[in-house]
Amino acid sequence: MVVVMHAAASEAEVSDVVDRVTHAGGEAFISRGASRTIIGLIGDLDHFGDLGLDGMPGVDHTVRISTPYKLVSRDHHPDRSTVWLGSGETHTPIGPGVLTVMAGPCAVETEEQTLEAAELARQLGATVLRGGAYKPRTSPYAFQGLGRRGLEILADVRSEIGLPIVTEIVDAADVDIIAEHADMLQIGTRNMANFALLQAVGSAGKPVLLKRGMSATIEEWLMAAEYVAQRGNLEIVLCERGIRTFETATRNTLDISAVPVAQALSHLPVIVDPSHSGGRRELVEPLSRAAVAVGADGLLIDVHPHPESARVDGAQALAAEDITEIAESLTALATTVGRSYSAPAR
Repeated sequence: MVVVMHAAASEAEVSDVVDRVTHAGGEAFISRGASRTIIGLIGDLDHFGDLGLDGMPGVDHTVRISTPYKLVSRDHHPDRSTVWLGSGETHTPIGPGVLTVMAGPCAVETEEQTLEAAELARQLGATVLRGGAYKPRTSPYAFQGLGRRGLEILADVRSEIGLPIVTEIVDAADVDIIAEHADMLQIGTRNMANFALLQAVGSAGKPVLLKRGMSATIEEWLMAAEYVAQRGNLEIVLCERGIRTFETATRNTLDISAVPVAQALSHLPVIVDPSHSGGRRELVEPLSRAAVAVGADGLLIDVHPHPESARVDGAQALAAEDITEIAESLTALATTVGRSYSAPAR
């Protein structure tokens, strides 16, 4: 069951609901969205029905939900959500009606490289800069990122170009330092089931980009989002980045059906990562077109000024000569499907 509070409900009214539930032997988890506070209840649903929660001050309504992912389900939130990043002129929406492009280098290498990649991202029409300061790698000998120095570079580039930043977090111990520098925290595919990390990120007070695990079902993906939401954060964006199958022609297999399925089950925005799905530069555009056509709320794209010398995933990164064609393609397709998107003229 969830309790949906009025938009103007006070903290005291929220606390009163929580107290009544906990005194009755249940558990209550508060999640605050952009306009509403939601309280998820765990315990005896029949008993909750006898508590008179609907009539309490500040309560808009209650909903009985059968799915295990209560807070991110559309059962209690039938309208799809929009997540906002940044503030002022950089206030960027991710959700229905907009095609939001996040682009940048998979890994931050130098300030010059990151700034050049950010300029390419802007030419692509990106309104969010992605870049990895901490890189979880399959091989312990591979480049693991610049760490704190990478965060500082991203913050410096943000100040120069004005795009909000999304970057990956791999350790709960780094939540505070990354939240200090970034506008959005990314949970990568390898950490989708790292429940301690999900809970820590959910308490950080920043929007979260949650990638689907490479072998995760859609329900497992949504349950991971529930871990974040249960800690008070409904500002979550889901990212389909390709799953592991028997196919070896591509790096991963883009599960394009996951976009409408996740959107039907959850009110959270859903974006697609065509770079990690295909693993090859020439596949980014067709996979991006497919994602937009099926209704994705955005794209997460790797760009690099010199892909041939990239320390991470250069084979899938767009170079300067690739930008114009894909930007024109996305502009035309976004208009066709009723999405707001426009790449700046070069």
